[in-house]
Amino acid sequence: MRIMCLNGWGGKLHDSLVAYVAEASPDVLCLQEVVHTPASAEAWLEYRDGDHILPQRANFFRDVAAALPDHAATFCPAAQGVLWDGEEVVPSQWGLATFVRNSFPVIGQIQAFVHKGFSPDGYGDHPRSRNAHAVRVHDYARDRAVAVVHTHGLRDVAAGKSDTPERIEQARRLAEIAVRIADDGDRLVVCGDFNVEPESETFQILAGIGLTDLVTTRGFTSTRTAHYGKPGRFADYMLVDGLTEPVSFEVVRDPVVSDHCPLVLEI
Repeated sequence: MRIMCLNGWGGKLHDSLVAYVAEASPDVLCLQEVVHTPASAEAWLEYRDGDHILPQRANFFRDVAAALPDHAATFCPAAQGVLWDGEEVVPSQWGLATFVRNSFPVIGQIQAFVHKGFSPDGYGDHPRSRNAHAVRVHDYARDRAVAVVHTHGLRDVAAGKSDTPERIEQARRLAEIAVRIADDGDRLVVCGDFNVEPESETFQILAGIGLTDLVTTRGFTSTRTAHYGKPGRFADYMLVDGLTEPVSFEVVRDPVVSDHCPLVLEI
């Protein structure tokens, strides 16, 4: 089974990302920063947050789902805010998406929040709502269940990626979701753009439920691409429990499909 985790950057590098995902065709794709605007027929809209302006693929979720026709696609909104089409305001949802190959039946799932709750009337002030999605699938080839959990950690403009009480609570909630989704004997994978540094207490909390990070323990020095120009080269992590035996793990640097690198695990 191949599991991919990727922050899609709102589809800014849409063509490269969709082509890469279609070719790689992971069994489970955990995708963060996903835009879903079903009421709009436009290909591109614009996100505006003060001086921060970013093109957004209006129906990024639909586009990735079309690239993975043999997968069940689930969108998990964290908030509904607005994007812009010139001077026209367009309501749009933002959150996570999970894609699971149809040959792996989804036998359990949890959609929950790790920070705040659903924001229906705007994205809100930072740090904004953040959710998580967990799926438990049956692997017929190995006759076992595999639980996969992913999240997008909160962004804190003032604190950067340093630990805050909100981030500690976020990690605790993530650990609780992981414990709830996985039965005894399941393989467990927890991943996402955590928005923290490797020294974060997040990893001590996740170690408390038996998880080990693959990015930092295997010598990778960054999970960001050249499109990210700020200090701090880590954001994305993938952790496994003691029963999970990685066949391979890679931080993919080529092709460049986002300001984040895809993480790919084979178990």
